[in-house]
Amino acid sequence: MRHYEIVLIINPDKSDQIISLIDFYKKFILKKKGKIHRFEDWGRRSLAYSIKKFQKAHYLLFNIELKSELIQELSDNFKFNENILRSFILVMKKCVTEISHILKNKLDLKKHLKI
Repeated sequence: MRHYEIVLIINPDKSDQIISLIDFYKKFILKKKGKIHRFEDWGRRSLAYSIKKFQKAHYLLFNIELKSELIQELSDNFKFNENILRSFILVMKKCVTEISHILKNKLDLKKHLKI
């Protein structure tokens, strides 16, 4: 099995369906005997450029371990899901479990504002 990092950029108008989308992909990965090493919901963020006339989108990050032949099935599912604006799948050399810089900065900012 190989390690992958997946970032999903989701239509902001579908915020009410985020939980069901997350559950679907988590179940898909686990059902195929894969492992989820890290999952982060980055929330709604501004886009660097508009995608389908959207200026903001909802971001999700997965670090998973899955058989390489199954990653194409997952990628095809991303392409045909109308709620997903963009998806990025990167092959990683090793398992990544630590908190990402984006989420760390978001948490640090929240702590700073509470002080």
